[in-house]
Parts: sequence; C-alpha cells; structure tokens
Amino acid sequence: MHSRLKPELIDTDAGYSMGPLKLLALSGSLRKASCNTAAIRALKVLAPGDVDITIGTIGELPLFNPDCENDHIPALEKLRSALKASDGLILASPEYAHGISGPLKNALDWLVSTDEFPYKPIMLVNTSARATHAHAALQEVLATMSGNLIEKAHVSIMLLGTGLDAGGIVEARDIASALRTGLDEFCMAIEACNMGKCVSHPRE
Repeated sequence: MHSRLKPELIDTDAGYSMGPLKLLALSGSLRKASCNTAAIRALKVLAPGDVDITIGTIGELPLFNPDCENDHIPALEKLRSALKASDGLILASPEYAHGISGPLKNALDWLVSTDEFPYKPIMLVNTSARATHAHAALQEVLATMSGNLIEKAHVSIMLLGTGLDAGGIVEARDIASALRTGLDEFCMAIEACNMGKCVSHPRE
C-alpha cells in the first residue's frame, strides 16, 4: 500500500505527524460464511502496520426500542465505545429485499441519537454488483445520521457466488488491489480532515 497521506497534504509547518489510525469495521451479515464479513476480515489483513482495524459485532444487540436507549445494554455500550475510539467506520452490508440488512439497520438505529456517530468518516464495501438498492439506501441513512461518507473510498467488488473466504480474497489480486486502494483513499481522507483539509463531506 502507498503512503497513507499524499505529500501535498502534509503540513510540515504545522508540525503534523501521522500516528496510527484506528478503524472500526462492521459486517451487516450474521452468516458465518458471509462474503461481507470475509471482505472486512481481508481488509484487516491487507491494512498496513500503521492502520489498526477492529472488527466489531452487532449480532448481540437487542431489537431497537427508544424506551430502552438509556438502559444498560452491554452489547450497545461495547459498540459505542469502539466507535468512539475509532477514527473511521467501515461498513459492508448485504442486500435483502432491496434493502439494508436487518442487523445493520438495527445497529444504526441504536446509534442515531448517540454522540459518537455524527461526522464520523465512513467507507462502504459492496460485495455484489446486484446490491445497488441497499447501497443507495445505506448512503441515505448514513447521510441522515450526519456520517461523513468518503465517496472515493467506497469499494464495489464481486464476491457473491465466488466462495472466497478472507484468505482467498487476499490472494485474489484484483479484488485485494481494489480493497487496498479504497482503504488508502479512506486513510488519506481521514488524515486530511484531521488537518482541516477535508476532501469529502457528508452528502446533502
């Protein structure tokens, strides 16, 4: 992978130095053999040493209930803590009936009124060329939640039906290259924003 930050974006006069980036990755599928989960696991392997990707879980969250937002929910507290500690969020979601997966939408509903989500840089990974409806719906939801969608970092790869696991994805040159490029763009966008030189903004 290339340098996380392009030379023209480095402000030496400001004394800026790059530190490790912490990213949180969530899969919208609970299937053990999910290609979306495989994609983010491959991203973790492909990430350079100065990029730490934590793969979070959403399967233990209860169904969203606004009456319970102030309750002690360990799974939610763990998710919020991981999101707060992260510099950016990576989401990979399957499409079900032309919509966002239920588990991911449920997780996002729990995060709507939290302080950790707004303006968080977001990278989307789409693992099926047919999942256009869910991708568009997810973008709309994230923009409504004031997420900072980094469009140049979004990756669309064909994994559905390939049977590739994370290891197979890493070994598949074209797919791995697409994931690396998206991650590189994501990291550069995050660091540009940290320097006050954002290259992307939330969608209107």
